[in-house]
Amino acid sequence: MENLMDLLQGQLDDNVIEHLSQQIGGASKEQTAAAADGILSTLMAALAKNAAAPGGASALSAALDRDHDGSILDDVVGMMSGQRQAANPSMLNGAGILKHVLGGKQGNVIEMISKMSGLQSGNAGNLLQILAPLVMGALGRQKRQQSLDDNGLSDFLNKSVNSAANQRAEMGVIGKLLDRDGDGSVMDDIAGMGMNILGKFLRK
Repeated sequence: MENLMDLLQGQLDDNVIEHLSQQIGGASKEQTAAAADGILSTLMAALAKNAAAPGGASALSAALDRDHDGSILDDVVGMMSGQRQAANPSMLNGAGILKHVLGGKQGNVIEMISKMSGLQSGNAGNLLQILAPLVMGALGRQKRQQSLDDNGLSDFLNKSVNSAANQRAEMGVIGKLLDRDGDGSVMDDIAGMGMNILGKFLRK
């Protein structure tokens, strides 16, 4: 079984990254790719954390059934750009998704993504809103294809995070950020890491 990160990265080919760079404006493809990578990792980890909380998996499962059937994956660029209308507008409500998934940590996440990738914080925030529906759509499709119940959904997310953590140094910092209860910053941990992550894309 593929993990969620592999499925998501499979959607972000060069064409999609180029489109995203143009859509948020003022960003190179390398910066956009690095930011997208960090955003997908962060949202996946946040979803796993939320699903592990009491009642969290049930609430997530209901949201997926109601709003995220995976059809966004059929035309990623069209849906993200608004060229193709969604049958259910809630499917593309990135701001609403982020409010539920990240809560009060959204500002810290934007700052982290900005430092990791070199994007301006405004562009990082826009990209976060654009990619949130993609993450939910991919998760919703997996839920349907695998007939995942609440426990299965939580287990799939945990396995996806653990698999990504074995390959990605940034998962540790993301975990620390999501575990913090207050507004304390983990940005010191990112200072050196950001250039390492960006360098990984520049060397491709």
